[in-house]
Amino acid sequence: MTAPLHQARPAGPGRALPDNTQQGMRRRNLARVMHTVSAEGPLSRAAIASRIGLTRAAVSTLVDELIRTGLLQELGPERPGRVGRPGSALAVSGHGPAGVGAEIGVDHLAVCVVDLRGRVRARAVRHGTNRNRAPEPVLKDLTALIRQVVAEAERQDLWAAGLSVAVPGLVSWDGRTVVRAPNLGWHDTDLGALLPDGLPLTVDNEANFGGLAELWLGEDTPRDFLHVSAEIGIGAAVVVDGCLLRGTRGFAGELGHVPVAPEGPACPCGGRGCLEQYAGEEAVLRAAGLEPGEDRIGLLAARAAAGDERVRRALRDAGTALGVALTGAVHLLDPGRVVLGGALAGLAPWLLPSLEAELASRSAGRACPVSVSRLGPEGPLLGAAHAVVRGVLDDPATVAELA
Repeated sequence: MTAPLHQARPAGPGRALPDNTQQGMRRRNLARVMHTVSAEGPLSRAAIASRIGLTRAAVSTLVDELIRTGLLQELGPERPGRVGRPGSALAVSGHGPAGVGAEIGVDHLAVCVVDLRGRVRARAVRHGTNRNRAPEPVLKDLTALIRQVVAEAERQDLWAAGLSVAVPGLVSWDGRTVVRAPNLGWHDTDLGALLPDGLPLTVDNEANFGGLAELWLGEDTPRDFLHVSAEIGIGAAVVVDGCLLRGTRGFAGELGHVPVAPEGPACPCGGRGCLEQYAGEEAVLRAAGLEPGEDRIGLLAARAAAGDERVRRALRDAGTALGVALTGAVHLLDPGRVVLGGALAGLAPWLLPSLEAELASRSAGRACPVSVSRLGPEGPLLGAAHAVVRGVLDDPATVAELA
């Protein structure tokens, strides 16, 4: 059966949504309480009841269950000055379940733990190339980092509710198999068979997690936008009405492999003239006459800021190529905004002028606004960890069963 076009892959615990039975209604109401306190807390029971439209007695029962399972905590009486007896203020717990996010980059591995309040509580990074390394040693290194940050989190009275892994490639609908990652040299790799047992696992494209991070953590982000990010390759996340647009196979957003010059240079994907060959990091470094290093973006930004005209010209040309590719996407999707994230955010001062000029000259009507993500290259890793946290908020009853 063909997968739906517009759907979020399950994250965190990853189980089926609650049904319409009494038990299902209870699970949905627990989620409503968690989301309300997470977004607006600290709140009293009466304030929660007012916001979600349930009786105070019903909310008290739900809150008591969430406190017992360690998902909410009482902070004590509300501040004075209100009429009547003060209620006890409730907040999402800073202990208990937490999200583990991991990122497999072409030249790095990273893992972090985020608690239910959205705070990063542990983090580890390993630099070194993963290009054309077999999946087994890469995932062995990643597993060591995961165990390191989970142990650090456990010392802070946190436990891992799930693991989400961001990868620079296409991921199947099972949420664990990398179908193709050209810049890693991986094909049909089941990450679930090579990562630690016992943690609910979700694997997704790094651009998708970057887009979700922008949706959840960005400033004034609209519910319809196109998020573009880059490392060695270039990816995009299409967000429509607050959900990822995935496509029939789950491969939507491969902006880096949109051809901008059909007879251009060969690309690892098998095509020619793809956007990555003009605006990917390695392409820009070649055009700028620079050798790849550990901090490629920092090097390009420093040279551009110092007035190096060859570097600035390479970035202008990359911005033009991005503008050409984005024009087609904007005409097709009509997003509310284009957001530059990942490595592109650090190079925005030199990319944006030519990108915006290209969009303006080619657009049918008013050009789509372009903004720069404040999350930068942290977006995919944070999006992965927050995807698990959102899974906890979406179905706290299931998470409580894992404790």
